[in-house]
Amino acid sequence: MFKTLYGKLVMVFLGLFCLVGAGGILLTLYTTRLYFQEVNQKLNQTLAERMVSEKILMQSGQINEVALQDMFHMLMVINPGIEVYLLDAQGAILTFSAPPGKVKRQRISLEPVNRFLSGAEDFPILGDDPRETHRRKIFSAFPIESLSGEIEGYLYVILGGEEFDSVAQMLEGSYILRVSSWVAAAMLLFTLVTGLVLFKLMTRRLRMLTRAMEMFKRSNFTELPESSHQPCSGAVPSRLGDEMDELGKTFTQMADRIHQQVGLLKQTDQLRRELVADVSHDLRTPLTSLQGYLETMLLKEGALSLHEQRKYLEVATAQSKQLGALIGELFELAKLNSREMTPHREPFSLGELVQDVIQKFRFIVDARRLKLEANFGTNLPFVSADIGLIERVLENLIGNAVRHTQEGGTVTVALSLAQERIMTQVMDTGCGISAEDLPFIFDRYYRTADSRQEQSAGAGLGLAIAKRILELHGSAIEVQSALHIGTTFRFALPPALTVRPST
Repeated sequence: MFKTLYGKLVMVFLGLFCLVGAGGILLTLYTTRLYFQEVNQKLNQTLAERMVSEKILMQSGQINEVALQDMFHMLMVINPGIEVYLLDAQGAILTFSAPPGKVKRQRISLEPVNRFLSGAEDFPILGDDPRETHRRKIFSAFPIESLSGEIEGYLYVILGGEEFDSVAQMLEGSYILRVSSWVAAAMLLFTLVTGLVLFKLMTRRLRMLTRAMEMFKRSNFTELPESSHQPCSGAVPSRLGDEMDELGKTFTQMADRIHQQVGLLKQTDQLRRELVADVSHDLRTPLTSLQGYLETMLLKEGALSLHEQRKYLEVATAQSKQLGALIGELFELAKLNSREMTPHREPFSLGELVQDVIQKFRFIVDARRLKLEANFGTNLPFVSADIGLIERVLENLIGNAVRHTQEGGTVTVALSLAQERIMTQVMDTGCGISAEDLPFIFDRYYRTADSRQEQSAGAGLGLAIAKRILELHGSAIEVQSALHIGTTFRFALPPALTVRPST
């Protein structure tokens, strides 16, 4: 319990409560004692004066024993707690009303007596207690003067006696003080219990949040507990809530973010596994073919005709080129995904670049009896982009269109000005893409069922590379397709006069 926040708060509160409670009780008893002394001394301020005026206690330096004995007897009957001492002019004790053997002082300091007689100091004024060598008590005093006006001595009256020498005696001697003490103790106990209950209620939301976080951790950060959405019962909007509401809101956002990230990590891990499997398959196929043809040539060395040797070498060379192209695409995509990769923008004519790329496909297009057309608008401005990367995008899109267009089909590259950007469209009349495959064609190593059946040379990285290059230019690529009708890819680039920073 003491390791929890509530337990620590309870311990701190109990410590402060005991400290403040003990200090309060001691202060109350101290001030009460002073109050009793003040009241008692004020009420009996003139007691010694009245006693001196009532009887002649000293005459010509001699003690009037008869008068003193009558006074002592009267005081014992009226108030046994009062002690009377007769002092000489220097403060020495001449006689007293206390029992024999109780008095331990021989002399009383006259300094507090003079302050008492002067009336210039607030009560209580404490004087020497003849019964104790180090104790001081309230008193009443008055000088005893001769007929000539000289001070012959002092009547020194201890008002408290032994009645209030201890706290226990003070409590026993005052009913009101005892009741007040019990009431104060009850109030302190009520405050303690109330404080503990309030601490319990105040930390309730924190305990709920702690349980939610613990449940979230035990689920390996995959399952959001219900309390994470509402960690604080009765939570109010953040603009009106306290720190606990803000903490609960922050935890909810953090838990959602972690949950999403864990999901993305799992998805990424699954994609990574699929990627490794796909790469292994795509690498294994040309490697196996290459190895098979080379081993055949070694095993049948001297038995193959020149025509067969050339055929085997051509197949091995084709497989080697396919393998090199795949590895090159892998390195290219890895480079594009690195944080250090930034396009080198420069102004250039996109129409001229399209014409150059089209020329690269003339031989393939003519061999497959396709039409490869360019449709450009007039007065198109230069674009601002990385010419090498945009050339790669055009090669991938045009090559993809040529591969999936049947004999006699048409591939068209169109440029136009749309919303102050140069729009590029690569359209074909090929087999098209199904609605099920369309959302995934830009994923790495994704190939449609038709592509897999055709065993095309593509590794499924061309569209992913094109998308990444356009993302580096702050542009997006869109696709529209219909089965057996054709496919259109389009993207837009900014003109050179309005160069925009890459994202």
